[in-house]
Amino acid sequence: MDYQINKEDYQIEGRNAVTEALASGREIDKVYIAQGDKSFGQIIHLAKEAGAVISVLPRARLAEMAFTPKYQGVIASCSPMGYVSIEKMLQAAKDKGEDPFLVALDEIVDPHNLGAIIRSANAAGAHGVIITKHRCVGLNATVAKTSSGAVEYTPVAKVVNLMQTLDKLKDAGLWIYGAASTAASPYTEVSMTGPICLVIGNEGHGISKNIVKLCDFLVSIPMHGEIESLNASVAGAILMYEIARQRNKIIK
Repeated sequence: MDYQINKEDYQIEGRNAVTEALASGREIDKVYIAQGDKSFGQIIHLAKEAGAVISVLPRARLAEMAFTPKYQGVIASCSPMGYVSIEKMLQAAKDKGEDPFLVALDEIVDPHNLGAIIRSANAAGAHGVIITKHRCVGLNATVAKTSSGAVEYTPVAKVVNLMQTLDKLKDAGLWIYGAASTAASPYTEVSMTGPICLVIGNEGHGISKNIVKLCDFLVSIPMHGEIESLNASVAGAILMYEIARQRNKIIK
């Protein structure tokens, strides 16, 4: 796989994340649950069906194993999460008879933001999320927990060069939309239908200048208070749902 494996990649933490991982058919090796907690019936049932080893441990031991503070008394041990190709994302859209809807992330470094973006992408019907190999957080336990299991269903591609990737997407017929706080056009006044890739920028400085030059359209979110911008995952969710709204309006 084209990413560095670290210990965190082998764990999924939290009730929803573990439940969705088991329900999705993900290969799970072991499931650790807190001793004395009788609320894990569904997880135990799914783990047995999946052939995973179930281990009951003292909560203090689970706390030592956990990478996230809110592991909720359950941890699953599994193979590292895999990435898919962008070609598979485009093929998935084609198989559904839908215009491609991808989300590309330019240097998102906070795992909580990545997890939240993947969750929103899943809810908005995106066909996949694109991250970069360098200067971007990868899939790990924190991302899985924050995504509430959406990482099990939303394909994620990891690319070396985002500029080249966007160029290829443009050649494939996708329009590139960039989220930029300085853009003159509010997102509510821009048509965002058809084959589309939405680019969301870094938490601090937004989309890099080179990526901005590649965008066909730049859109902003109007701000009415004293704060100049929104959190990357919040801004991404607003724009993804506007894309979903416009697409659904056309379908109906």
